[in-house]
Amino acid sequence: MESLFYTVLSEQAVHCHVCEHHCVIKDNDMGICGVRKNNNGVLKVLNYNKTISVSIDPIRKKPLYHFLQNTNTYSFAAIGCNLRCAWCQNYSISQSQHTFNSIPGKPIKPQQHVDQAIHYGCPSISYTYSEPTIYVEYALETMKLAHKQGLKNIWVTNGFMSEQTIRAIIPYLDAVNIDYKASSEEIYSSYIGGRPEPILRNMKLFKEASVHIEVTTLIIPGVNDSTKELTSIVEDLTNTLRHDFIWHISRFFPSYKMKSTSPTPMNTLRTAKDIGTSYGIQHIYLGNV
Repeated sequence: MESLFYTVLSEQAVHCHVCEHHCVIKDNDMGICGVRKNNNGVLKVLNYNKTISVSIDPIRKKPLYHFLQNTNTYSFAAIGCNLRCAWCQNYSISQSQHTFNSIPGKPIKPQQHVDQAIHYGCPSISYTYSEPTIYVEYALETMKLAHKQGLKNIWVTNGFMSEQTIRAIIPYLDAVNIDYKASSEEIYSSYIGGRPEPILRNMKLFKEASVHIEVTTLIIPGVNDSTKELTSIVEDLTNTLRHDFIWHISRFFPSYKMKSTSPTPMNTLRTAKDIGTSYGIQHIYLGNV
């Protein structure tokens, strides 16, 4: 399938506008995400209609604690991500596109996802597990069909999408859980491969559109666990969202490239919660505990 968001440059190069990397991709090359390829000046989406994971989850697992409480959500993903977190819990589906000669996934059409959600009595569909921005064409078509049939749409995202992508999905989006991993540009650059500023901008856009917002921060020892960094994270969130959001503070366990790092001490999570409470955040939950 052809990408929805790109422009053609000279000499068959293309400029992708799906996420905040805004990759300029030469002919026959891939973008950073590894699932968008320039084919003779046409940007092709390689993971369209290819489901790498599908399940029915409690909505609290997203995590969403203040939206469609006590319900299940039909959840699916295509392969790929636009960030490369050193601690990724789902790296087998978010990063493995860089090692395959072709993009894996079971062919499932958008209408089939909607039909399955209805069949299993799920009032919502969640675009999750990997990064929905990277399969936005697949997600968006499914969202439109789900919206027509009265289902709610949920994104679980790193928030590093372009404003163009935001504007396309907002009319069909009901709730979002956004990872806000750090306030520091250096942490994003060293461990994640992104920047915090566009994520805060996108939170503000979601809030202006009255999308239900919950935020998750994974606390990693030696990375974002200092009192200074935790305070900066809270200041960023409260300046952007005021106090009208839910904050999930998650405990890190060794994974991916950080298997030698110890799990987050419980006292660190409590410190983060105390800081959040002191800034007026009313709904704070500790996760992975």
